[in-house]
Amino acid sequence: MTVKDCIKTRRSIRKFKADPIDHAIIEDIIADAAYAPSWKNSQTVRYIVCEGACKDRIADEATTIWPGNGAIIKQAPALICVISIDKRSGYERDGSASTPKEDGWTMYDAGVASQTLCLSAHDHGLGTVIMGLYDESTVIDILGLEEGRSVSALIPIGYPDIDPDAPKRKEVSDLLSFKS
Repeated sequence: MTVKDCIKTRRSIRKFKADPIDHAIIEDIIADAAYAPSWKNSQTVRYIVCEGACKDRIADEATTIWPGNGAIIKQAPALICVISIDKRSGYERDGSASTPKEDGWTMYDAGVASQTLCLSAHDHGLGTVIMGLYDESTVIDILGLEEGRSVSALIPIGYPDIDPDAPKRKEVSDLLSFKS
């Protein structure tokens, strides 16, 4: 699959087969995601893969804000929790913010890493969906995260049980302008 094919055919998958994912495949996907660029090469994104009871507990307890996400997580064989180290992306070594965006770079780096992960998963024949509606403090408690870590996204992953069509995309002329 070419990069262009991968970009154009990757979809957000919300229905998965029950087939488990070999841990070696997940390790390969994370190895690819490690190549995502980050602020000053800070590489602050980490991943925790939840299966079984841990995954189901997050689905039951951390998605009451949007119960549909809990249902998607429950039927996926695994859930990748995208974790960020706080106050590093967008900051200098002395702790001062490098730009007016301050900690906004944390989510930017997590987003780039998450999309890289999702493209690699698609290349491996797996489906994903990036979720942002969840109770972060509950996920932190369930995972036992140390202070200074935040949850940037939840990504259910598995073999797709659907093959959705691409939604309509805006024309390049609507997205792009040139200035001199």
